[in-house]
Amino acid sequence: MEKENKPKILIIDDEKGLRLGTKRLLELEGYFVDTAENGTEGIALGTKSEYDLALIDLKMPDKDGIEVLTEISKVYPNTVCFITTAYASYETAIESTKIGAFSYIPKPFLPEELILQLKKGYDKRLLLIETEKWKREREMRLLEVAFEKTRLNTIINSISDGLLVINKRGEAVLYNPSVLKYLQLQTIQLEVYVVDKLHPEIAQLVSKYLDAEKFINASYSVQIELQFTEKIFIEVTSSPVPHPDGTLAGVVLVIKNITELKKIELLKSQFVSMVSHELKAPIAAVYGYLKLLNDNSIQVSEEQKSNFIDRSQNRLDSLLKLVNDLLDISRMETKTIRREIKEIDLQSVVKSIVELFQLEIKNKEIEVIAHYKSCSSINADIDEITRLFTNLISNAIKYNRKNGRINIELSQSGNYNLIEIKDTGIGMKPAEIKKLFHEFFRAKNELTQNICGTGLGLSIVKRIVDSYAGKIEVESEYNVGSVFKVYLPYK
Repeated sequence: MEKENKPKILIIDDEKGLRLGTKRLLELEGYFVDTAENGTEGIALGTKSEYDLALIDLKMPDKDGIEVLTEISKVYPNTVCFITTAYASYETAIESTKIGAFSYIPKPFLPEELILQLKKGYDKRLLLIETEKWKREREMRLLEVAFEKTRLNTIINSISDGLLVINKRGEAVLYNPSVLKYLQLQTIQLEVYVVDKLHPEIAQLVSKYLDAEKFINASYSVQIELQFTEKIFIEVTSSPVPHPDGTLAGVVLVIKNITELKKIELLKSQFVSMVSHELKAPIAAVYGYLKLLNDNSIQVSEEQKSNFIDRSQNRLDSLLKLVNDLLDISRMETKTIRREIKEIDLQSVVKSIVELFQLEIKNKEIEVIAHYKSCSSINADIDEITRLFTNLISNAIKYNRKNGRINIELSQSGNYNLIEIKDTGIGMKPAEIKKLFHEFFRAKNELTQNICGTGLGLSIVKRIVDSYAGKIEVESEYNVGSVFKVYLPYK
């Protein structure tokens, strides 16, 4: 047997002959033996390293066996200790056993008796070691379970979606804080019936599983509108939790806030509705004119025919502009517009656009005053910048009064080129300014009823400005005029 695999025993006894004789006997039996000739030396050895067994003499000149036993047991409680003495008494036997001695061996002892006691003690030692091992493993498992539970709770509590688990008796067994907000509850008591505290539509989802005669292996969802300080929409998804045998253990509810999705759906619906309306009017008008022209039963003069054709052409022009605007917005959204970025002189762009609208300016007898102060060029796509200022200058003319005025000023403001376009037109009300850059929004009042447009121009303007990391500001007073300020960064 290898030395390190032998049972280790410590003999502490001040009788040299007994000490050495016992050592030889035990080494022949396969023990690894250390000895100490007094209590002080025994305590030093017994507390420095762990022994399987210890034979401790009760009466020693420096320290008695009870004190030695106490000190060793403090450090290594699983060392199996025996008290040996020629002065046995009932009181010392009781005291040593209380402290932790495995057995009390009277002197003189026979070799067979000693070997038998030590074997029993070693069996006890192995049992203690195994118990200690299982204890440590159990503690580790408990720590792992506690850690996993803590980690699970941390994960669940950090989820923004609401989570509620209900057992087959309808009692709450797990939830996170988010679910309280969505269920409009102050708290949820665990292992207490909770179905009757849920929103009726949610309770109906849960009851579908709990009341079923057979296990339902399917998930269900419902969308619910809730009224807090503001209206919100939630989507509740219920799923069954099965036992290993396939029976129902409970139901898990996941609650998502879908308010933003609902807003997007509403915007899409409104957008489709507005596009349909804007497309329908010119198509219906052109269709009506064509029917008149094609109806042989109706006498139409050449002048009227020409008028119908002109009107149809104007309608189709506005329809084509609308389609082009929609395509531009779509390309901006999907970022599929092809740009040719180069250096652009803003003054030249603005001048050329003003010249383009000379006929409209002349017809409304509008005075255009331009001040071109120091203004840097920018790196941009010429078509986009032209489109931007064409829309703004066109609006300044279209919504202006006869004999009105337009002031255009190019200057610098911090790190931006500032382009101001001010008109003396019909202006806007505060509520209208807030919606100004929305698709299809057009201010509707008695002053704008005869002015046509797609309602997409300023939306395109805003997208172009944003794409160049610029900004646009609007100041307007109803029946007085408006000022559009465009900030575009230097090249």
